[in-house]
Amino acid sequence: MRALQIAATGMSAQQTRVEVISNNLANMSTTGYNARRAEFADLQYQQATRPGTVTAADGTVIPAGVQLGLGVRPTAVSINLQQGSLTQTGGDLDLAIDGDGYLEVTLPSGISGYTRDGGLKRSPEGQIVTSDGYPVVPEITIPDDARSISINAAGEVYAYFNDRVEPELLGQLTLAGFANEKGLEAIGSNLFLETAASGAAGVANPGQQGLGTLRQGYLEDSSVDAVREITELIQAQRGYELNAKVITAADQMLGATTQVR
Repeated sequence: MRALQIAATGMSAQQTRVEVISNNLANMSTTGYNARRAEFADLQYQQATRPGTVTAADGTVIPAGVQLGLGVRPTAVSINLQQGSLTQTGGDLDLAIDGDGYLEVTLPSGISGYTRDGGLKRSPEGQIVTSDGYPVVPEITIPDDARSISINAAGEVYAYFNDRVEPELLGQLTLAGFANEKGLEAIGSNLFLETAASGAAGVANPGQQGLGTLRQGYLEDSSVDAVREITELIQAQRGYELNAKVITAADQMLGATTQVR
């Protein structure tokens, strides 16, 4: 009886869906987090009678055939590329990306990581880093005697000093864009890695080549919609229960078969 195996794949698929939803809800307050969505596809079909089969000497063709599905499988957990709302914080090193693009950082292994979490910090050496201490690319160091920092929409970083009237340009922040952002590999800590699916990073100044601009003193909220996630959770739960009922029904049918005398 194939119903047992088919229903088992359905339960496994709904369990995966619940796990994705739970991760979304857990990251409702994560800066720059984009909600994920589980995607599924049907499994192979057993062709009892193929469509188009000739059934008679006169060439009569079966219009539909008999194709028995064997269940479902997960195909992807894709990112919903929807920008979250911007919340004003007033922090000198809090940056929100208004539009497309990612900040590039250097990981301890030496490779580049990418993030939309603009909650930047200042290291003991004055370098601009992420909350985990990864330096932002290109590297910019803030002088110890700087009174305040200003970052404009184009990514130019200026420092103001008590003994000077004019600010000093410290450097230029850049953004990275990808042909297929959904192909990026998430590694946690709001970081992504470039993959063959995402394509190579295209680096440019904010506001150029289709990239967004920077807004100092703001952070991007999570794009998770709690109401939508709860609705999806209820649907997944009901789907799991229905597949469990199929297994119960199949078990009862097998039990009836074994009791035949």
